[in-house]
Amino acid sequence: MNVKSVEKLEKSMVALTIEASAEELEAAVQKVYLKQRGKIMIPGFRKGHAPRKIIETMYGANVFYEDAVNEVYPDLFDQAVAQEKLDTVAYPSVDVLEMSKDGFTFKATVAVRPEVALGDYKGLTAPKDVAAVTEEDIDNELKPFIQRATQMVDVDREAKLGDTVTIDFEGFVGDNAFEGGKAEGHDLELGSGSFIPGFEDQLVGVKTGDEKDVNVTFPTEYQAEELAGKEARFRVKVHAVKEKVEPKLDDEFAKDVSEFETLAALREDLGKKLADRRENQARSAFEENLLDQVAANMTAEIPDAMVEVRAQRMLEQYSQQITQQGIPFEQYLAMTGLTVDMLREQAMEGALRQVKVDLALSAVAKAEGIEVTDADIDEECKRLGEQYHMDAEKVKKIVPLGDLKNDLTNQKAANVIFDSAKVGKAPEKKAEEPAAKGEEKKPAKKTAAKKTAKKAEGEETEKPAAKKTAKKAEKTEE
Repeated sequence: MNVKSVEKLEKSMVALTIEASAEELEAAVQKVYLKQRGKIMIPGFRKGHAPRKIIETMYGANVFYEDAVNEVYPDLFDQAVAQEKLDTVAYPSVDVLEMSKDGFTFKATVAVRPEVALGDYKGLTAPKDVAAVTEEDIDNELKPFIQRATQMVDVDREAKLGDTVTIDFEGFVGDNAFEGGKAEGHDLELGSGSFIPGFEDQLVGVKTGDEKDVNVTFPTEYQAEELAGKEARFRVKVHAVKEKVEPKLDDEFAKDVSEFETLAALREDLGKKLADRRENQARSAFEENLLDQVAANMTAEIPDAMVEVRAQRMLEQYSQQITQQGIPFEQYLAMTGLTVDMLREQAMEGALRQVKVDLALSAVAKAEGIEVTDADIDEECKRLGEQYHMDAEKVKKIVPLGDLKNDLTNQKAANVIFDSAKVGKAPEKKAEEPAAKGEEKKPAKKTAAKKTAKKAEGEETEKPAAKKTAKKAEKTEE
């Protein structure tokens, strides 16, 4: 491998012209041949046993060149990046310039971590909300406890909004019952809005034992297209009418729903926890404001590819979260009418913000001479182990050391900003270029970019193919 030239481009892009030797090309061609020979049929030879020379004679000497280039260029690119000490943050775009039996030359254009010129990052001011808690707030905190202790009691009267009716029902369009329109012993809270508009209102006034026909029109946007916009009749039988009976709020209630002996003690605990939550929220908003200021005060030519990689990672994380909730991501897209491209576009603003803050924190760490020690890593692994109920040594094996060091470095840098800041009026924001509608702001304290062609921003994905390679000419079995 020989790096013929290194050209610095605009917006933190670098173009490397890299030359591969005949030996490197030959090794890659042989590797590709061994991988692909099992798919190639040559008359007179058993499948997978045709010699390479025979295949090249029949289909051309360059039959394996394109795949050979795609096989070898990532390693050659990695070697060039290491030799030139480049801090890459995305996959390269690769163009083959020359190709022959004596080797090939390709140009790899890649985004590198931009140089950052820091502005003010100490002594900043930002507003911070006061975490006040009122008696009404505590009343609202009590509501879930009240709901859990509330009982449903049968009543011998007409049903009203807020009551729950136990019903059998069957739906018809014309004289035909439709699929999914029948149930027995179903509990329905009147006024909950869980049924088709108009259904629940027509059950107000029914009593236990009543039978009634409920006439409704399905919404035009109804999920079952065969029912959308159609008139339907539901045959309903009422088995019970129940009302909610809330518990008496006293010391006995507190004992039943909590570990406290008195209602006053329960309310005091709820008020303290709410105050803590609001203080955490206020501090988080205060700190995010400070990070945004530091990012706005710095100067850096951020490559588009760096933001795109971060947006892609955010999209992948979102997809994993949806899948973990038991919903296949493709199904979620169909249900919401969204596309992957739409979600990626929505993520761009949040991705840009994360990249800016990440760069700013790295620059602060460099300016302050911040270092992460082995003791810092041990302490963080211990903390993570306690949080996730794991042994600290197991955490060390699971979490990549480079990612952990980057996180701790960024946190130390952020603490320098936070510790010197004061509560006050934030400076007026500078006008910014319009950005895509996107995700709510989040602190960028994630992992650093992996500096190879095989990883981009810490995420393992399939490497892109080189462009303008020799045309593949192998023939495979139909």
